[in-house]
This record gives sequence, C-alpha cells and structure tokens, in this order.
Amino acid sequence: MIDALRERLGRVLGRDHLRPEAFPFGALLLAVGALLVGLLFVSTMADSPSNLDGQEIDYLGHREKVLFALPMFFLGLFLRPAWLRRYTPLVYLGCVALLALVPIVGIERNQAKRWIQLPRFDLQPSELAKIGVILMLAGVLHANPLRGVVDWLKPLVVVLVPMALVAAQPDLGTALTLVPVTLGLIYLAGGSGRTIVGMAAAGALTAIIAVQGGLIRGYQLERIETWVESFDADELIAARNGPGFHTYHARAFIGNGGLTGRGLGEGVANETGLLPERDCDSIIAVVGEEWGFLGTSAVLLGYALMVLGLFTSASRVRDRYARLVVGGVAIYFAAHLIINVSVNVGLLPMTGLTLPLLSTGGSSLLATFLGLGIALGMASHHERNLGSDAFRRY
Repeated sequence: MIDALRERLGRVLGRDHLRPEAFPFGALLLAVGALLVGLLFVSTMADSPSNLDGQEIDYLGHREKVLFALPMFFLGLFLRPAWLRRYTPLVYLGCVALLALVPIVGIERNQAKRWIQLPRFDLQPSELAKIGVILMLAGVLHANPLRGVVDWLKPLVVVLVPMALVAAQPDLGTALTLVPVTLGLIYLAGGSGRTIVGMAAAGALTAIIAVQGGLIRGYQLERIETWVESFDADELIAARNGPGFHTYHARAFIGNGGLTGRGLGEGVANETGLLPERDCDSIIAVVGEEWGFLGTSAVLLGYALMVLGLFTSASRVRDRYARLVVGGVAIYFAAHLIINVSVNVGLLPMTGLTLPLLSTGGSSLLATFLGLGIALGMASHHERNLGSDAFRRY
C-alpha cells in the first residue's frame, strides 16, 4: 500500500522536471527580498505606539500565516507540469465551486460576503481563483489559434464566470484584476492588438452601462466620485474627514516621506494609526513615508525586476502551456503592483487590493506562494516540444 501511494504521489509531485541551469534564481531572490521587506514593516507596525492598545496589527499572526502558506510554494514548485496541464480544468472548477459557496457559507464584513471561516484563518476564495483562472486560460489558449468567434469565446467564458461571482460578493476591485491577466495572456497567446483594444473598449462601455443602469453600488460610485474630485487639492482636503479619508492620508503620508524618509518605524502613519489598512492595502504608503522616495523606488524596482525575470523565463520556455502559465503569473504580480501603487498615489480609485509578498493576508499569501512556485517550476522544466510554436518569442 505504501509503495502504491508513493507511486501515485510520484505522478503528481517530483523534481526531475526541474533544470537548475534554467531555474530563475534571480526572481526567487527578489521575491524573498520583497517578503522580508513586508515582514520588517509589519513588525514595526506591530511595535508602534498606535498599536499598543488595540493590537490592530498582529505581526506574530502574520508570521504564522507566512509559515502556514509556505508549503504552497513547494507544492507549486514540485507539481509535475504534465499532471497540472491534465487536471487544470478540475483545479479551475474547484476554485469556481469555492466562489459559489461564499454566498451560502461565507461570513459578512463591511457589507461584503467574501470569506469562508476556517480554523486558522478566513479563506478568501477570490484570491485562489486568480491562480485558477491563469491555469485555465493557459490550458484554453495553448492550443487555441484565436481565429474564429468560438476561439475568442472560450477564454472569455473562463474569466467571466469567476469575475461575475467575485463582483457579486461584492468585490469589484478583485474582479477587475482578472482583466489585465486575461488581456495579457491573450496577447501572449498571439491575439492581435487591435482585437485586444476592442475588448478593452467593450469592457469600458460595459462599465459605463453598469453605472448608468444602477448596477454599481452606492459606496463604489462614491469612491469613483471621490477619486475624480481628488485631483483638485481643495476638494481632497475638504473631503479628508469624509469619503476622501483614505485617499487623502495615503497621499499625505507618502509625500511626508520626502527624499529619504522619516526612518523605519518613525512615520506618522504608524505613530497615529490614521492610515486605514496600512499593513495590507496601503503598506506602500508606509514604506513611502518611512523610506522616502529613494527607498520606495528601490523596493518597487526590485519588485519590477522580479516580474521582468518571470517574463524573461517565460520567453525561454519551449512548451506553450508552461510559457503561458509563467507569463500569466508575471502579469498577476505586475497587475497587483501597478494597481496597488496607483491607488495609493491617487492615479486610480481607492479599492482593496494587496501588494503580494509585502502585504498581510492569509489567502493572498496562499495564492501568491502557490502561483510563484508553479511559475518557477514551469520556467525551469524541460519539455521535448518541437512544434511550430516551440521557439516563438514574445
């Protein structure tokens, strides 16, 4: 029985598909660096004067979640590509099933039902769904010429189902992160730029119709209106104790950092605790205040180089499915980076979105470690694929 179990497990997990000479060690080191920066800042937040009474920031809890989620990295790393490709539809359906369970067994917070309560932490299925969508899109697109209407409908259905379930929670910000992942993967799969622009325009038109038709909730419209008004400094200052509270303080604390910052743990955001979600959605604002423009630029540059390393690794993979998976994970990190930073500096409306590896959040860590492990494993595996697309570069 033990031998049979070992044999079955060997079909799923292994390391013989990994090639050390092709392993993206640079991207891994940069990811570890981002994780350590996040741990450092969460630790200082937990020790700040504003946190001593309410224990709002729990560093030990965050560290436990990191250790709890870490096995997901090794699971993704050692998953055999052939097994993953074969069972990608089941992984995707599992993610969709979890999303469908949220309205039934989920718990509600802040007028949203997004979490399933577990003993260790509350699971947010929408985070895992991002990885499921990447895998399924890669599975649909790797053998899809994108020539006919049906070819284009397949990837759209793959993404629209989980997007609709996530938006209904409601979690519009997370739902919209699937858009750049989808468009980016279609582009990597060979979709024409003109068609992708047309899809983006159709999406924008749909958003306008949704707003006009009253399908967007009141607080979501308020965020958009506050964002538009925030480009006028007087309007933003006037709204700083109302709907513009988060937007105003995120920008103010970033600006307060100046060129070199106020010093680790010395930021006003930490001392006063005024910045909402400073350990997750707005952690980059804390970095900006305490490390200044130079330190924050170094962090963002390292993050961007990690993304670039994943894209470079994807371009070297012969197998089309594996290439799309690695490229999809790179887009996942890039989209979160761009959206999270843009929200905090005021270039996009305020929305709840973590910065993977730096931010707290158990579900985000699970998805991040799993996606990173899969990407690094896929990037270094050897596939004897000599098809017409085997040497294509993007």
